[in-house]
Amino acid sequence: MERMDHARLQQSAKDHLWMHFTQHARYADAEVPIVVRGEGAYLYDQHGKRYLDGLAGLFVNQLGHGRTELADAAAAQARELAFHPLWSYANVPAIELAEKLAGYAPGDLDRVFFTSGGGEAVESAWKLAKNYFKLTGRPMKHKVISRAVAYHGTTQGALSITGLPGLKQQFEPLVPSTFRVPNTNLYRASEITSGYLDGSDPEAFGIWAADQIAIAIENEGPDTVAAVFLEPVQNAGGCFPPPPGYWQRVREICDRYDVLLVSDEVICAYGRLGEMYGSTRFGYQPDIITSAKGLTSGYAPMGAMIASARLMEPFQEPGAMFAHGYTWGGHPMGAAVALKNLELFETEGVLEHVRDNRDAFRATLERLLDIPIVGDVRGDGYFYGIELVTDQATRATLTDEQCERILYGFLSPALWEAGLYCRADDRGDPVIQLSPPLIIGQAEFDEMESILRDVLTRASAML
Repeated sequence: MERMDHARLQQSAKDHLWMHFTQHARYADAEVPIVVRGEGAYLYDQHGKRYLDGLAGLFVNQLGHGRTELADAAAAQARELAFHPLWSYANVPAIELAEKLAGYAPGDLDRVFFTSGGGEAVESAWKLAKNYFKLTGRPMKHKVISRAVAYHGTTQGALSITGLPGLKQQFEPLVPSTFRVPNTNLYRASEITSGYLDGSDPEAFGIWAADQIAIAIENEGPDTVAAVFLEPVQNAGGCFPPPPGYWQRVREICDRYDVLLVSDEVICAYGRLGEMYGSTRFGYQPDIITSAKGLTSGYAPMGAMIASARLMEPFQEPGAMFAHGYTWGGHPMGAAVALKNLELFETEGVLEHVRDNRDAFRATLERLLDIPIVGDVRGDGYFYGIELVTDQATRATLTDEQCERILYGFLSPALWEAGLYCRADDRGDPVIQLSPPLIIGQAEFDEMESILRDVLTRASAML
């Protein structure tokens, strides 16, 4: 098939391609950015211009672009068995991958349910929680608690769990029985606690935030709450790490009320925080892990829900079945790519590389705190958010007008033009998000900081 020339690609994109989470009117009189190839930590557009991939695609491309080993793994599997569903049948790559993921998982999380992606993994976890409690004689336990501003996916169930009203209102009514508790944004602790805590004692704030989950369970009735869905480091709002003691108190609360703890690691699993799973990074034991994105480094769509052995037990009774699944779950080619991806993690010491360099990444980004518009730099591993303010002393946030004019009107296109692909986001407070491939080091940190410094300095002048 003959490739379209540049002019036809642009017109065809505008005429036919419905891009995700995109305000298409922005491209009425502008080019649609078209990425044509990648190599290592860099992307190249149709004009041949190079960009540092500061977001790993979308928190996905752990090992960088152009990894022929992963492409070859998919091709080799396609020649042997391209597809067969997991519906009452197994395939070799899915079996081997399930064993591998269970081996990495903490505690007794040794049952792996494959999906096409992260939202489906979250959807599967909620359905499993409800089904499990019905089968074990507690049919009223169906409600879910999650955090304010948290994002968990776009399917009807996952969107219901999501704590971002602006993404939900146009699709309501959604699935009922979901409830929100405060998140762990230490920078905004005073606002979150209505002045009760100012953030100067992170551990006290963490315990307070965890205790809000207990209050929510009590308010709804412990016999009605099935699960708590939390990310190791919350993504939306700009990378909120857990304060000291937070996860340990959350685990205690879930045990006290017989509520399942779901660790939503769609972003935080597979090396993003320097461990295979984010829960390992912070030393807590979940009942379920939801994952996707970095599982294949983006070379094939795949997700996985990893569940405790006890959650599988009622489904092993004669006649029992978890009546749930996806056509592409456990796809042989995706599983083969994931196996090769994890093999490269081990042979190339990817987790060790992140652990060795995460402090340097933080230190490099924290140099930006001398720019007036930069209020906070926070995150963990290779996963950071830079919160933007109009006044560092008061921590005053950008107005809606400033977000439209500065964040979206200037910063987003200016960073791309300067050669950095990252994310400008105002779900919650306005932030720049960074989540680069796990293979980069100080040279790329410095390049990122240099581009950010120039563009953020210019943005400061626009306040």
